[in-house]
Amino acid sequence: MAEAFQFELVSPERLLVSEQVESVVIPGAEGEMTVMAHHAPVMTTIKPGVVTVKTAAGQQERYVVFGGFADIVPAGCTLLAESAVAVGDIDRADLTRRIQEAREDVADAKDDQTRSKAEQFLSQLTTLEGAILPA
Repeated sequence: MAEAFQFELVSPERLLVSEQVESVVIPGAEGEMTVMAHHAPVMTTIKPGVVTVKTAAGQQERYVVFGGFADIVPAGCTLLAESAVAVGDIDRADLTRRIQEAREDVADAKDDQTRSKAEQFLSQLTTLEGAILPA
């Protein structure tokens, strides 16, 4: 059994998780990473994706995050999300709206850098949609 550590998932609306966990898989900007007790200190930005939490009780919980950053220290991990919701509570209409807004941002981009960033965000959202919502 893995050693537990403190994990907190915070969105602007509320504190979603604050408990002892065995591991957390987060969608870091450079790729998914698994955080466990005594992890080396690191701070990373978060891309839209799914955070998978394995609680100290052995349960698995999943949350959708839309950007933010994670502060990881040996004693714990705090993920500050721009927006977060439990996978079971995801609103298909909200995700569809976010994808439509991202498409509009791509179409409205004034320069290549802005367009590239908007296309990357749109790609992340559509990948996320395929990963969490049944067809």
